[in-house]
Amino acid sequence: MELGAAIKLAISQGLDLVEIAAAAVPPVCRVVDFGKFKYETAKKERDSKKHQNASTVKEVQLTPRIDPHDLGIKLSHAIDFLCEDMKVKVALRFRGREMAHTEIGKGVVEKFLKDLASWGHPDFPPKLIGKAINVMVSPLPKQKRAKHPNEGAQSSKAKVQDESDDGGSAPSDRGDEAPVRVATDAADTNPGGFGNAAFNGLELPPAQ
Repeated sequence: MELGAAIKLAISQGLDLVEIAAAAVPPVCRVVDFGKFKYETAKKERDSKKHQNASTVKEVQLTPRIDPHDLGIKLSHAIDFLCEDMKVKVALRFRGREMAHTEIGKGVVEKFLKDLASWGHPDFPPKLIGKAINVMVSPLPKQKRAKHPNEGAQSSKAKVQDESDDGGSAPSDRGDEAPVRVATDAADTNPGGFGNAAFNGLELPPAQ
């Protein structure tokens, strides 16, 4: 179909002529509602990204003697991954004599899973395989998942920033113009004198 005929067809139906495949010869177009087309395209992209993230596995490595601060950082990373619909593989590895006290590592993993319970659940109980305890954590559905811990802080920070911007740039209610400095003749003719004095150059009436 010729371009002109396609445009007329779209106008007659109250729709839009949208180019689908620009690289094709000849280019491929569709007569659609452009707003609805954009919405459906964005939805497909979101669904595709969601499925892609669901198949992504991130690994978090722990140790039996991990520092509490480091454990908190590992936990924060795991929450980030789960909130992006990614699976998290938790792996705790033993070294040397640590194998004699595997119950310590098991306790670390159980505490880690307990702290993650609001965002993900283990697919199976932790298993000791060789010199490591492994467990896979899947994200909870969005409607059952807790909000990201940093989400509230970020929104509050953005709100404060918006209020600050509004306060700094708000126009004056009086509508007054900025003051303008006006030079006087006295100041120009006698720079070293009292040209800036309040009463300089004031003409007094003659004495009676």
